[in-house]
This record gives sequence, structure tokens and C-alpha cells, in this order.
Amino acid sequence: MSLLDPLRFGAALGVAIFHQMFWSWAWVSIGVPGFERHVAADVLYPSATPFTWFGWVGVEIFFVVSGFVIANSASQSSPGAFLLGRALRLYPAVWVCATATFLVLLLFGSGPASEFILPYLHAMLMVPKGVTGQWLDEVYWTLAAETAFYGLVFCAMLTKTITLRHLAFGLTIYSAIFNAIALVVLSCTTPSDLPYLVILMFRVPCAAFLLTHGCFFALGIWLFISANRQLTALEQLAVAVACLSGAAEIYFFASFLLTSIPAIADQSALVPILVWAAAVLLIAYAANRNRRSAGTACAEAPAYLRTLGLITYPLYLTHNVLGAAIIRALVDAGLDATSAVWVALGMLVLVCWFICAKIEPAVRSALMQSLSYFGKLPQRRPATRRPALARGLRLPLPVPAKVNVAAS
Repeated sequence: MSLLDPLRFGAALGVAIFHQMFWSWAWVSIGVPGFERHVAADVLYPSATPFTWFGWVGVEIFFVVSGFVIANSASQSSPGAFLLGRALRLYPAVWVCATATFLVLLLFGSGPASEFILPYLHAMLMVPKGVTGQWLDEVYWTLAAETAFYGLVFCAMLTKTITLRHLAFGLTIYSAIFNAIALVVLSCTTPSDLPYLVILMFRVPCAAFLLTHGCFFALGIWLFISANRQLTALEQLAVAVACLSGAAEIYFFASFLLTSIPAIADQSALVPILVWAAAVLLIAYAANRNRRSAGTACAEAPAYLRTLGLITYPLYLTHNVLGAAIIRALVDAGLDATSAVWVALGMLVLVCWFICAKIEPAVRSALMQSLSYFGKLPQRRPATRRPALARGLRLPLPVPAKVNVAAS
């Protein structure tokens, strides 16, 4: 669906604006800054607060899109091809972007070099940090959730009996229970109480457990299934539960921010929920249109939309630290703070286009050659039946072809 590429690009842009125009100065109310503090300019954007504070909800939109796209990829791949496709998609961009972030911190940061080395190694290996550790860039916490979801899908594929439907039901129930408990705790505690902090801990350090975010991936799977066939009444109920669970996660994180940051005390926690709901409705609309047009030839999506989708991943990985460094350089050169943000984002989009168009393919090709040399590429063989995950979706039989490593 061509809608997914501009949607995730918009979500990445929203997260970038949140970090550069709100979090870059509002974090002092909470006291949990990342390494971007070493390169950031000392600028404030209080007048833009009503339009920037909720940009973090782009992450929740990412997770829904990821559930949809990964379900599509898994339904047409063997376990080995799926795992290879994910690795070839994630690692080249991480290696390039993490190295760029590391060099910027070394060359322009105010912190000691030794502080960045271990987080850099963790980023290159995509190893989640510990509870008391530090990410090379705070945005990398989402990769822990993504890789956990990919691993779950891969394990389901290995069983040959667990379908996408089973996986979506499991994630829906699992995450809904935790988010319901979190809401109950939230309703009878204050931000200074330990239980409240424990809930927030599961959003970032323990994202790999998918406790709060499993519902978003599940919703993406349900939307993928709905793009291929009509959902049953029970499945529609599961969609409603996943939506309510997702809204609950967004609500209690928004409530934490609104309570902890005086600059947004007058804002509403419903705003990020409405933004996320609008994105979900767009995906649902596109999925419904896809199902209704099944069997008819569809026009291929314009190349520029696909390019936007490819830019999204490196843009997400670089906008925080690299973006902050560019903004500081522009402000030091005499540009006003607001113009500096937009110029920096424009520069990052161009840089990320170069990464995804030139550098990533070269790294990916070298990685594939290495895997081929050591005989680690999965064997291609004609499929005679649908993969177990795809059964019941009325999907065509997969055609043996090269692994699509560009999908995310």
C-alpha cells in the first residue's frame, strides 16, 4: 500500500520535530537527557509547544505500520529468508548512522570519549542497554521493541503451526492486560510514587518485552489480515481491544509528560491519541480499499513515495544527535533558532537520501557477499504451499525471488 511510505515519513518527521523543538529544552523538567545534550544549542521554542509536544506519538504509528509490513513480509517468506531480510534491512543503516552519531559526539561533543564507546558497540550490535545503561541515541530504544517483534514472528514461522492470526491474538491479550493494569495503577498513584516509575520503565529500558507496545504490532497484523479478507466478529473484537490498549499506553505516557513538564500542563492527553487514531484510520481505509480491489491490477506507487519510505529509517536514527549538532552549528553561524531547525531537517533528509540510495546498498551488498562466502544465505526453493503464517488470508503462493530487503 503506497500510503504507508508517506505515513511513516510523516511520523518520523513528527518525532524529529518533537525532539528538536520540544524535548531539546523540556527534558530539564524530568532530568533524563541523552547524549544529544553534548552537542545541542541552548535554544528554546516555547511558542511552538502546543504543536510539538505530542510528536513522540509517531513511534506508536511506526509500530502499527511495522506490524502491517512485517506480517506481509513473513506471509510470503521462508523463516530463513525472513530473518535475512530483516538483518539486511536493519544492520546496514544502523552501522552507518551509529558510526556517524559516534563521530559527531567524539568531534563536537562536550563529554568524555570513553562515555560513548560502550553505547556505540551496543548500537552496532543492536544489543539493548541495561536498565542503568545509556543509549548512543535515545531513539534507539525502539529498535529493541522492533527486534523483539521480529524474533517473535521468526519463532512463529519456525513452528509451522502458529499463524499470523494466533500471533495477533496473543499480542493483543498480552499487551492489553499489562496496559489495563498500568491504567489502574495510574489512577491511584502520583508521579512521585515508585509504581508509576516502574510503569514508565517498561516503555523504554524494557521495550523488548513488548508489554506496552505489543498491542501496536498486533493492530498492524490485524490491519494486514483485513487487507486480504473480511475479519470475523471475534477478530473485530480483538481489533477494538488492541485499539483501546494502544490508546491507554499513549494516555498514560502523555499523562506522565503533562504532569512532569510545567510548559505543557495545560495541554490534553487526548491530542496524541487523536493523532494516532487518525493514522490508524488511514491504514484501515487503505487496507479496506486493497481488499475490495483484490483481483484487479493496481497502479504501481510513484518512485518518490517509495524513496520517502526508505529515507524514514536513517532519518529516524540520525535526527536527534546529528540534527542537534547541525542546529547548533547553524545557530552559531547566526541563523535564528526556528529557521535552523527546518534547515537542519532539510539537510538531514538529503543526507539520509544519500545513505539509503548509495551507502546502504553498498554495505548491504558487502554483507550479502560475506554471507554467501561463508554459505550462510538461505537456500532458495520453489514453494508448493503457503507459509503457515499466511494460511487463511487468501494470499497468492509466494514466487521464488530475491529477498526484498528494502521493506521495513
